Amino acid sequence: MKFGLLHLFESPAGRTEKQMIDEQVALMESAEEYGFDSVWPAEHHFSEYGVCGSPVVNLAAIARTTKKVRLGTGVVILPFHHPVRVAEDFAMLDQLSGGRVELGVGRGYQPLEFGGFGVDQTRSTELFDESLEVIQRCWTDERLNYQGQHYQFEDLEVRPKPFQEPHPPIWMAALSEGSFEKAGRLGLNLLLSPVFGGSLQGAADLIKVYRETLASHGHDPTTRQVGALVMTYAGKTQEQAREEFARPVMWYFRTFGKYVAPKVGQPAIKGYEWYTSMRDAVNAVEWDQLVEHGTVICGETDYVTERLSELKQLTGVDHLLGWTRLGGISHELMIGHMERMQASIMPSLR
Repeated sequence: MKFGLLHLFESPAGRTEKQMIDEQVALMESAEEYGFDSVWPAEHHFSEYGVCGSPVVNLAAIARTTKKVRLGTGVVILPFHHPVRVAEDFAMLDQLSGGRVELGVGRGYQPLEFGGFGVDQTRSTELFDESLEVIQRCWTDERLNYQGQHYQFEDLEVRPKPFQEPHPPIWMAALSEGSFEKAGRLGLNLLLSPVFGGSLQGAADLIKVYRETLASHGHDPTTRQVGALVMTYAGKTQEQAREEFARPVMWYFRTFGKYVAPKVGQPAIKGYEWYTSMRDAVNAVEWDQLVEHGTVICGETDYVTERLSELKQLTGVDHLLGWTRLGGISHELMIGHMERMQASIMPSLR
């Protein structure tokens, strides 16, 4: 198992944006020192849920202060961007970093964000599909020729090309069963979270769908990776870990519930009924339920090691994206968690 850090750049009350951004960047820069394999800032807009509008800007800064840590995105929301610009930006980042980019992509889910950019959310799937194809062609074709519904290009030279050949690994975020099938059909690496599957067994079932689809479409499942975004916290004791992590976790769920779907009373978005049911579920969730289902792994180091080992055995996850920096958890608690991960948990699971 490899280990990464997910960064939402959430902005709860109590800290200035400058303080929050400086803390997040410092943690990402120190990830290498504490033995983490990767860092993954997430793109979000227009709310306290996350204020990192451009992960590539953040990662460009990290690229120049680190040597080995992989630079992932969790994720870039493709319907909000011109695909050629995404291809150029991340090819440049790949060159600047000496080939350390892991491009995570998704189609987005927050109505607030789509409305803010004036993008029709019902067209997110077709925008995502075309953008992904254009990005890959920008990276692999000498000259770009493409005729789609939303994008058309003729004899366009797109530079720079990425440092990695044929291009950086691409990861697709998946929430619904259909998106797991799509990731498998396209032969992409997979990003998921048991938080949204309801349980570890639910996540395992969906990963099985992904791997079966990989194989049925001619892709070797052993060459594709599965990354799991898991709310993980290693404390000094069980009791202390809960005291330190429960509030940030519950802040996340209550905030997520506000933005995941149209507000109560507003018309549902066609094809997004699943998100409305998710909103209702997360608004009702409680801490003990999260721990029982394995969607939050929190405790002293032996407990966390055991739970992560079970996650690996049940699902076959290759890459843990530790979802710890959320809800304004203090910088000092984060450093303590990272130290315990390095000293006691990573050696047992690598």
